[in-house]
Amino acid sequence: MTEITRDLISDVEQFYYREARILDNREYQQWLRLVTTDVEYRVPVRYIPQPDPKKKETEAFLSVEQELSQGLEPDFRKENFFILSLRVMRAFKLNSWTDNPPARTRRFISNVEVLPAEQEGYYEAYSNTMIYYSRHQKDNHTFTAQRKDLLRLEKGELKIAKREVIIDWNVITGPSLSIFY
Repeated sequence: MTEITRDLISDVEQFYYREARILDNREYQQWLRLVTTDVEYRVPVRYIPQPDPKKKETEAFLSVEQELSQGLEPDFRKENFFILSLRVMRAFKLNSWTDNPPARTRRFISNVEVLPAEQEGYYEAYSNTMIYYSRHQKDNHTFTAQRKDLLRLEKGELKIAKREVIIDWNVITGPSLSIFY
């Protein structure tokens, strides 16, 4: 297991800040270079579960995990590198109604936590994100979410090998989930 140092935490934070800048600048092709070719990208559905009396008085009773789709219903997004690449290419098409005109976004990344992963050269990273979304001079929304990432070191550079985005909304009232988290 790799030791977590201040330098590593700083590297992960800088990686996330660079990713936010790239996405806010709509440099989606550059963003694809920040993910591995075997990436798993998932945005599960969130719902309000019925309380389980067996879990009463334990932390499992309040666990966020029980609010997430567990394969019984489709995720908002479950994508691999190929699908992410198609989404990036679609953004440059004139007939892409979700991307034309492009939304103005501003990402704020906070609460970055880095933990060792089981495999050498991998790190678990948690972060919170708030994305301000503005489109058509009237659609103004704020998306907040937690990201659970598995980062991999490839040729000395961090890359996203797995990302799970847990949106705080269980009912999506924003105009689109086509943004990259």
